[in-house]
Amino acid sequence: MMPTDAPVVTKRKLIEVALPLDAINKASAQEKSIRHGHPSTLHLWWAPRPLAAARAVIFAQMVDDPSANPDLFPTEAAQEKERKRLFGIIEWMVQWKTDKNKEIHNRIDNALEQAREEIWQSWRRTCAENADQPRAAELFNRDKLPAFHDPFAGGGALPLEAQRLGLDAYASDLNPVAVMINKAKIEIPPKFAGKTPVNPESRGEARLTDKFWRGSEGLAEDLRYYGEWMRNEAERRIGHLYPKVLVTEEMAADRPDLDPYVGRELTVIAWLWARTVKSPNPAFASVDVPLVSTFVLSNKKDREFWVEPVFAEGGYHFEVRAGVPPESALKGTKVGGSGSSFRCLMSNAPMTFDYLRAEAKSTGLRARLMAVVAEGDRGRIYLTPPEKHERIASTAMPIDPPEAALPEKALGFRVQEYGMTKWRDLFTERQLVALTTFQALVSEARDQVRRDAVAAGLQDDGVPLRDEGENAAAYADAVSVYLGLALSRLSDMCNSLCRWQVSRTQVRNLFGRHAIPMLWDFAENNVFGGAGGDYLVSLRSLSRALLKLPSVGHGSADQEDAQTQSSSSERVISTDPPYYDNIGYADLSDFFYVWQRAPLGLVFPRLFETLAAPKSSELVATPYRHQNKKRAEEFFLAGMTEVMGRLASQSHEAFPVTIYYAFKQSESRGDSGVASTGWETFLEATKKAGFAVSGTWPMRTELSNRMIGMGTNSLASSVVLVCRPRLSYAPTATRGEFLARLRSELPDALARLQRASIAPVDLEQAQIGPGMRIFTGYREVLNADGSTMTVRDALTLINATLDEVLAEQEGDFDADSRWALTWFEQHGFDEGEFGDAEQLSKAKNTSVGGVVEAGFVEARRGKVRLYRPSELAEDWDAASDSRLTVWEMTHHLIRLLESGGEEDAAELAAGLGAQAETARDLAYRLYVVSDRKKRAEDARQYNALVQSWSEIMRLAQLPSETARQAGLEFAEE
Repeated sequence: MMPTDAPVVTKRKLIEVALPLDAINKASAQEKSIRHGHPSTLHLWWAPRPLAAARAVIFAQMVDDPSANPDLFPTEAAQEKERKRLFGIIEWMVQWKTDKNKEIHNRIDNALEQAREEIWQSWRRTCAENADQPRAAELFNRDKLPAFHDPFAGGGALPLEAQRLGLDAYASDLNPVAVMINKAKIEIPPKFAGKTPVNPESRGEARLTDKFWRGSEGLAEDLRYYGEWMRNEAERRIGHLYPKVLVTEEMAADRPDLDPYVGRELTVIAWLWARTVKSPNPAFASVDVPLVSTFVLSNKKDREFWVEPVFAEGGYHFEVRAGVPPESALKGTKVGGSGSSFRCLMSNAPMTFDYLRAEAKSTGLRARLMAVVAEGDRGRIYLTPPEKHERIASTAMPIDPPEAALPEKALGFRVQEYGMTKWRDLFTERQLVALTTFQALVSEARDQVRRDAVAAGLQDDGVPLRDEGENAAAYADAVSVYLGLALSRLSDMCNSLCRWQVSRTQVRNLFGRHAIPMLWDFAENNVFGGAGGDYLVSLRSLSRALLKLPSVGHGSADQEDAQTQSSSSERVISTDPPYYDNIGYADLSDFFYVWQRAPLGLVFPRLFETLAAPKSSELVATPYRHQNKKRAEEFFLAGMTEVMGRLASQSHEAFPVTIYYAFKQSESRGDSGVASTGWETFLEATKKAGFAVSGTWPMRTELSNRMIGMGTNSLASSVVLVCRPRLSYAPTATRGEFLARLRSELPDALARLQRASIAPVDLEQAQIGPGMRIFTGYREVLNADGSTMTVRDALTLINATLDEVLAEQEGDFDADSRWALTWFEQHGFDEGEFGDAEQLSKAKNTSVGGVVEAGFVEARRGKVRLYRPSELAEDWDAASDSRLTVWEMTHHLIRLLESGGEEDAAELAAGLGAQAETARDLAYRLYVVSDRKKRAEDARQYNALVQSWSEIMRLAQLPSETARQAGLEFAEE
């Protein structure tokens, strides 16, 4: 019998040993292109985690690695066989049901069911081994899985996937908008799963068909019904502000494409506006001149349209033309040159940004209607704006619009400099009328749902949704939450910062990125036009997402500060903390908060009791909020240390904690490598809190063709840290001992990262994980003078060791390729002196004549240069090349990848066989060289080859190291 004070018996989890990264990465990247019905489309949140990655991580942190159960898997071969079986479950369960093949759907469902059973089996083994613990009945109940908690829940991907895997899910966040999103995803659907809709139309149909409502189908049906009622009622009240456009004979006089529409009234899709300021030229001081980035409306082949400013009587008006636009139309009134932003349409006088800011703040920006886009029989119709349409828009008079102030300074905000000081300033008067009308209708619909629910037989004891009620009042609250979120979604498409996208001829929403930038010419949707700006479009998109939610078990979402919360107590924890100073979540979310506050404040009054989302405690390093950069960093470090300390002390002892990080932050490069303020501060907090890293997993979360990190501060891969509380008896090490372990263990770790085709752009960040795994395992590392080594010093040593390891890999390259690598580092693809090339060739045991013979170097007139991939011979045959080099293999693969895609590259890789892996290793090395020499285009091509490597190997069907590995594995301690 185990003594009652014995420590908890923990088992090594799969995530601490191995993962099938290729399958997870592929599913995560594909998920980015899924829009219809995906839970992330329920409502926008910034930087969401892919559901595939979240599902795989939570599964792997709960399931035992086979090595943890030697009684079941006594040999390494048995353990490896079992891992492959678990990998097979993961490879199917991470997929999203985009394919209509029922067999594929069934396999995904079966994998999810198997995953839930594997979690239960591991849990029951853990319970059996801890049956004599003092609190075994509470902490190790074999009939109840431990609950899950995410203290930075954000968009809700992690708690949602925990719920899908069978755990009770708890989500908390400081931000009310995030809390509402999580309530809509994990809290409300299980409460009303399987319920019959209450609207009279569906009740009547149900009586006739005896329909059975599964999951959230009934809730989604009520959303449809009451959302359509809201839309129709709104059109009855304010539809006159959104007139149709009559095509007249005058309009069609020089537009043959309009002849079929003469005399017809067409539904307007969008009105296209240009902001204006007074001309700086005194001769035209009374003229409002337009600020237009382009006069082009559509650049589709044979469907080109553009706007022409026509001058008359000391002013101008706009007319829409068909045909290829002239060069002058492409740039609108924008001009180049330092400090000059636009030109005066009337006088060509330059208008600097300083002038525009001064005018905006003194007299305000105005707007002129440039064009009307209508729905034709076979596509968009572009029309010269009738004067009536501009006049009708000017009659809109909003009642009680949001008067909350914009932040004086905020990350990603630019509009304040142009006279926009309140949230209402981001909308036209007509948009404000529309949004406030829908806002009021949410509350009216809530009352109607409650009456219909009573008529449908639900009790009406007045218990609201927040008090766990399942009566008429609670159901009305639930429906109104989704109606309110649909309104919030609509505001993203219904504001004066939406752009007209000429290539796709549609209105694009504001939040294409984590910012609210200034926009000069904008598109105003018709909220009754049936396109993206229609309330029903937002509602239907939300409803489709609702139907894809698991709607099982229990879920709860609450507003809590991660630094003080206690919800993590004895729960499984996986979380995605804020990214240092990358995203101003609270400031950005106020855009939605001001529209949610009135209708949803009736349901959750405490959540919406303030005029804006809480900001002072938000855990981001924003200098404007903390006086300066140093204080912001200190705030972030102190707060993150407090958070991590709570997680380390509260988390369930049987499971590791998983933490996502995906942002480089404030990098500076010195002689010793890269220093990264974001990583450094985050890792310092993790170590101070008593966590030790027991595993690291770089997961690609972006599409493979996206070049991230070149000129940006973003990672294509999220680094998932697997952490456990550091052992109380952890040893102290000297700097020399730490460095020796780095040099011993990082080569294997780097090889594992390369086998998983981690993007070179992310390699320096990804390899920090294995290094920190060593560093955080020590209680402390002492420098030669006896001082404690800081995380910054540790990162410097880790980066320096990475350089050493990459340099050592050059020993696997042939002499010609080693020469080319050194020459490339000095000259890139530019020319150099023949004498220098000859001298270098002697040091590398080759000759200039030899590398010329190899076919990748040109030497003429005393100059030498490397051929670019596009210049290499197209008829090159690796099999018959008598002087085959790694350099050639790498650059011919790049040539084929860029000219013919992964299929062509795979054909060459198949012929190269096992040698292909060395070509990938050279691409890693060349990326590092290009990045440090700031050769962006060169770096892009090497990064692209590595990111496509897994697919190239799959198409080549090579029994390569990549294919055999199927994932990454960490060596035993």
